[in-house]
Amino acid sequence: MTGKELRQILIDKWGHSYDVQLRRTQGKIFLQVMWKYLEQASFPLSEAEYQEHLDSIANYLNALGGTQQVQTFITQTKERPRLGKAVSIPLDLGERASEWLL
Repeated sequence: MTGKELRQILIDKWGHSYDVQLRRTQGKIFLQVMWKYLEQASFPLSEAEYQEHLDSIANYLNALGGTQQVQTFITQTKERPRLGKAVSIPLDLGERASEWLL
């Protein structure tokens, strides 16, 4: 998956270029789809910075082996990002989890 593909998945599902973040909590890794999006006037990144950020997140997802999980979750979820509430996508890394959680 590339950053452009990730952005298209977000737009296809929710109609906006939402910010995404990788978070580690309670020994698990999540991809969080945040409530801020590129099309907002108050969004802190330029389009080029946003695309660079998505490219880096996509690279991590590829390395973690979580791209299919993210695509499936976004396609199937009924949740949507809203002010103060991100959509958290758990990444099941299986045996490789310990490599990323140290």
